[in-house]
Amino acid sequence: MISQASVVIIGGGIIGTAIAFNLAKLGVKDVSVFEKSYISSGSTGRCGGGIRQQWTSPMNVRLAMRSVKLFERFKLDVGMDIEYYQGGYLLLAYTEKEVEDFSENVKMQRGEGLDVVLLTKRQIAQKFPFMNLEGVKGGTWCPTDAHANPQIANIAYAMAIKQMGVDLNTYTTVEGIDTQGGKIVGVQTNKGYVKTNIVINAAGGFSHEVGLMAGVDIPTYSERHQILVTESINHVLDPMVISFRNNYYVRQTMHGSFVMGQSDKKPAKGNDLGHTIEFLEEMAPKMVHDFPFMNHLHIVRQWSGAYDLSPDAQPIIDESRSVSRYIFAVGFSGHGFMLAPAVGEAVAEMVVYGRSKTTDISNLGMSRFASKIEKEHNVV
Repeated sequence: MISQASVVIIGGGIIGTAIAFNLAKLGVKDVSVFEKSYISSGSTGRCGGGIRQQWTSPMNVRLAMRSVKLFERFKLDVGMDIEYYQGGYLLLAYTEKEVEDFSENVKMQRGEGLDVVLLTKRQIAQKFPFMNLEGVKGGTWCPTDAHANPQIANIAYAMAIKQMGVDLNTYTTVEGIDTQGGKIVGVQTNKGYVKTNIVINAAGGFSHEVGLMAGVDIPTYSERHQILVTESINHVLDPMVISFRNNYYVRQTMHGSFVMGQSDKKPAKGNDLGHTIEFLEEMAPKMVHDFPFMNHLHIVRQWSGAYDLSPDAQPIIDESRSVSRYIFAVGFSGHGFMLAPAVGEAVAEMVVYGRSKTTDISNLGMSRFASKIEKEHNVV
């Protein structure tokens, strides 16, 4: 652990390590990253692994498209195979209203340059004959959407930044952010004090608490979401499949198991990561109904993780107006993994150049909450 750093990053998940990686690429290597547990112990290591570009918010589409470009060359740039697989995403529509909404979304997404199409029920049946499409009226399909292993991706970034000279500290808890006259002067941890003038809050489910350490009230909160995984079978499912109406997402991993999740009807607030039998009782029947071949699959285990939610389900990426050089990349609302490469690039550019040059993220600041917000609707 070093005693002085140009930048301190709080949080060693996929966002924090992606930012550190991009800072080091830009020549800023005297960076300290603090993770209170082991790498990939938080939300990153507990997520479903999807990489989706089909959003209702243009900003999310742009960030996701940039991330896909970076994920496509991740092995070359970062140096590890993360089981990246471009199997596409299939979004299912069950009502005429959903079909209309999906149609509008596709127009916007195609306007952003995304390769995405509307599918009829018949086209879905031809493409995915193993699904039960009872009640389905159509859907959308993006072949460049993907999935990968989030734990390996996080570890890949962590190993890369250590090799690049970044000071990575695990099992190190940040206890306070020291400010004087509206400027950051240092960070206190359970292992010592680090002098710095720049702090980046990438604390995921603890982003609000870390904000308050510097006297900044970030409008985020944590909420539990649950996932289960099945035994492995031969490969059958290329895409991640999502139903907003039936509240689920599901994908098949590279080694053949199925990872699936949903939003709880009465989600537990905070970072309580316990899980419930009710989740299994709700999840299993609808999976067997929509994917009949799963009828005899065994469930291996279940787990839960925290979504760090923002008021509009879009990231909050900004610098505090009250504390100079206190930057936050938080509120990803369950989509931090898939946006991480682009966010890491953008935040590193904010630090070095004063703004993001590659992707314009100016509308993701805190000021947007002062007026009417447009909420991201494509969330499970």
